[in-house]
Amino acid sequence: MDGKVLVAYATRSGSTQGVAEAIGEVLTENGETVDVRNVKDVRDPSSYEAVILGSAVRAGNLMPEAVKFVEKHQGALGEIPVVYFVVCATLKEDTEENREVVAGYLDPVRSMVEPVEVGLFAGAIDPSKLSLPLRLMMKAMKAGEGDWRDWDAIRAWAGDVCHSLQQ
Repeated sequence: MDGKVLVAYATRSGSTQGVAEAIGEVLTENGETVDVRNVKDVRDPSSYEAVILGSAVRAGNLMPEAVKFVEKHQGALGEIPVVYFVVCATLKEDTEENREVVAGYLDPVRSMVEPVEVGLFAGAIDPSKLSLPLRLMMKAMKAGEGDWRDWDAIRAWAGDVCHSLQQ
């Protein structure tokens, strides 16, 4: 690829940002020019050659700003390769059933722009980074706390995405 790749993310407590940064590092190591940005800070993705968009999941939904980003930029995103990734604590138990559930969270954005690749990753829950209502909800759901991100799997996936974008 000759142009820049945008790795955009929507996060609440930083777990998805960390995944986006790791993806950006792998792309950079593979010779790509990369911008890693919160979706709230992206005005126009049309200057990028590809967009990798990631979102955390809260209460079974992508972050609203991720969905709004695709909705707002649907025309530009429809002209370039788009890759989605999801970071979700549900995948701390990486079963086929959980992967199907988490993949379904992408349906709202898939209906607007179909991705060329999808990554599904376990996330992290750090109660100290959550608002009081979210902490109470997570406690009621007995979600626990921890960091289940598999950095090797994330980096391997990013390498595969980079190679497929370069073809």
